[in-house]
Amino acid sequence: MTEPTAHDALTYAYGVARDAHEALADALAGLRGVADAPVHLVRGGANRDVVVAVSPVPARDFEEAALHAHLEDLDWLESVARAHHRVIEALAVHTTVLPLRLATVYLDDDRVRHMLDARREAFAERLSALAGHEEWGVKIYVETPTTTEARPEPAGPAPDPGLSPGRAYLSRRRAQHRVREDAYQEAERAAERVEAAARDHAVDRVQHRPQQGELAQGPGENVVNDAYLVPLEHAADFGAAVRRAADGLPGIRVDVTGPWAPYSFIATTRDEPSPDEPSQGGQPQGAAP
Repeated sequence: MTEPTAHDALTYAYGVARDAHEALADALAGLRGVADAPVHLVRGGANRDVVVAVSPVPARDFEEAALHAHLEDLDWLESVARAHHRVIEALAVHTTVLPLRLATVYLDDDRVRHMLDARREAFAERLSALAGHEEWGVKIYVETPTTTEARPEPAGPAPDPGLSPGRAYLSRRRAQHRVREDAYQEAERAAERVEAAARDHAVDRVQHRPQQGELAQGPGENVVNDAYLVPLEHAADFGAAVRRAADGLPGIRVDVTGPWAPYSFIATTRDEPSPDEPSQGGQPQGAAP
């Protein structure tokens, strides 16, 4: 793919990271980001151990009007999200990173440098707080008669054979409703157990909206979609404890994913563009996925 030249390019910013020994650039050599462009680092003038990973992107795709149109294109959005996540994960292998929102763009590297200098204290403070921690996702799914295919009729007395077809149908629906109520009660119990188990190992928690439609993964209805910030030394115990939390609860599944860069724990350092800069896209759910 032809790389955009300076006059037709914008600067795409992936995340803020610590680079105390200025060795990160060598570690990221050859890394390609959005639009298959090479990734490089922008350093501030006042605090050079905090950097922003960036790459050039075509202005025709990331100017405000074009970007809003592209955000409706799921294939385009997925391609950008994958490249964005690839850069964040490459950074996270070597250092603590604060991921920026998907499709955060600036007019040029100088604007990124200005942003970094303006927010250097907040970035440095948050990087220090997140050092030695990683994000883990915990999703709880519940299976009900409406979320599974070919589910057998609920257990219990069969409808009276003397009932009319309409009344027999209503009897079956009432039985299914009782099964659904039982399933959601089990899900509430699972959520309480998961939260209690996670509390012993995690230092922070963010509750996301449950995923629906194409975002939901696997069978069942997603009823809990949480992220936990876990110290590295507690990660194994955290995963084991959370997975055990739903033992003995029929129709309940707990999925644990990670580790991820701390996508969910950087709200205090979200970058907002200046009025003369292109707008940015929204933060993707599940990039951490």
